[in-house]
Amino acid sequence: MDYTIRIGGEAGQGVQTVGDTLAKVFSRTGFHVFTHQDYESRVRGGHNYYQVRFSDRPVSAPRQGIDILIAFDNESILRYGGQVPDKGVAIYDSAALKQVFSGPALLDIPFSRLASEHAGSSIMANTVAVGAVMGIIGMELDILLAIIRETFASKGDEVVTANSNAALSGHLHAVKKCKRCDFTLARHSPARMLISGTEAIGLGTLASGCRFYAAYPMTPSTGIMNYLAGKETEYGIVVEQAEDEISAINMALGASYAGVRAMTGTSGGGFALMVEGLSLAGMTETPVVIALGQRPGPATGLPTRTEQGDLLFALFTAHGEFPRVIFAPGTPEQAFYLTNKAFDLAEKYQIPAIVIFDQYLGDTCWTYEGFDLKRLAHTDYRLRGEAFSRLDSYRRHALTDSGVSPLGVPGDAIHLVVTDSDEHDEDGHIIEDAATRNAMVEKRLKRKIPALTGEIAPPELTGPPDAGIVLVGWGSTFGIMREAVGALSAEHSIAMLHFSEVWPLPSTGSFDYLGMLKQAKKTLCIEQNATGQFARLFRSETGFKFTEQIHRYDGRPFTVEELTGEISARIG
Repeated sequence: MDYTIRIGGEAGQGVQTVGDTLAKVFSRTGFHVFTHQDYESRVRGGHNYYQVRFSDRPVSAPRQGIDILIAFDNESILRYGGQVPDKGVAIYDSAALKQVFSGPALLDIPFSRLASEHAGSSIMANTVAVGAVMGIIGMELDILLAIIRETFASKGDEVVTANSNAALSGHLHAVKKCKRCDFTLARHSPARMLISGTEAIGLGTLASGCRFYAAYPMTPSTGIMNYLAGKETEYGIVVEQAEDEISAINMALGASYAGVRAMTGTSGGGFALMVEGLSLAGMTETPVVIALGQRPGPATGLPTRTEQGDLLFALFTAHGEFPRVIFAPGTPEQAFYLTNKAFDLAEKYQIPAIVIFDQYLGDTCWTYEGFDLKRLAHTDYRLRGEAFSRLDSYRRHALTDSGVSPLGVPGDAIHLVVTDSDEHDEDGHIIEDAATRNAMVEKRLKRKIPALTGEIAPPELTGPPDAGIVLVGWGSTFGIMREAVGALSAEHSIAMLHFSEVWPLPSTGSFDYLGMLKQAKKTLCIEQNATGQFARLFRSETGFKFTEQIHRYDGRPFTVEELTGEISARIG
């Protein structure tokens, strides 16, 4: 069992609300769910869609096929109606669209009229549509009605009842009219957790003890700020909407210097404004975590589309040389754990840690049994209170064998905590001499990097280690690559390596991934950018050149069928 529902319409028509509701219903029913969106950069009008895939087995990528289409505008019928098979169903409201469409898969359901007659207002037409889908696939409404009660409880019993009646009317109408509907659902199982990439980063932030988040709204990172702002009271985190990205990173650095875990988030254009603050973090060795949401550029580019175009920007931006770590989660689960790891390594080594993602990962929702909180790391690496006061002396930038100096909290002891954006000595005071400069560069950069490299996990292997064909990717390509490997494995010896911890590149001590690539007959690096940024970085660091590269840079993610076709064309 593997079905895909696409909801199409204009911005402002409730496309996302319907999609979110259906995803919740299926996840609470116990199905595996994967969702993604495609939307224009406008508040009203245009054309958007939300796609929900649900199955009785794990799913991690979008399919091309559409089993059920909910069309809230004429364009949805024109664009996608032909993609619905004869056994599928495309539902629409001819009165709202002012047009009657004909075809074996098309079913006219009067969303607005049913909402007016049974709920008292046409505004609940979307709830009718959700109820209709439940009727089409043969699901009862108990879980949907429970979601309606949760969603509208604060608005009173009258609103809950009206929406419940709307859902019931849509359900009954679909059951009555869709005699040809033939969808077979697997048996129910326990509810699953449904979470998006941005929510997972936000949850990882809270689980890591972050106490301050500053940002300026910028798609696709805004979802992190919105998530955290909704948890301020419950978790004691301060969320500040700054006037711009320059202020945001400097606020985060100020909070970190003062003794709390701090974070900021942005997209490429905003990150460009943060680079001086990034260098300030490098010089003062102030821990900070940055969520960098990639989108197609340059400049404003396609602000609501997806791309992996900022990897080298994240690695090489900011003036001067200093260490940093870059994590690129491929799933919400990875996003949760890697956000936690970013906080841990930022604090442990007193460096900037960047969690880089894209709109596709940020907006997609996945289902899980749950996250293992025992895997989280939370060590307070700072000197505080009595332990700080007991020291005979304190030097903020003391030279150490590890390169990591004691990180004292200002005001927590009699010792002064001094640092400076100019080059400084061990006490934190400005210097000009060459010997101290050399010592500080070696401390900050060369002594930390070997230890940092040892912290980086090897790429995740899916498939046999001696495969003749090896796919390589990073970040959000994980789920699409995994399903492509599954689809091709019956006919080919194929595997994949996915890098979610991309800088420093992991050592080959625990897993010789470089040796695996060298023995393969064909290696394909798959990226959502035009220049193959990871492939270039990989070759510059290891000397290895991939035999093939697959790039996509139109702002849309691969579907399983598209990527499988691209791979097949290259491997024969």
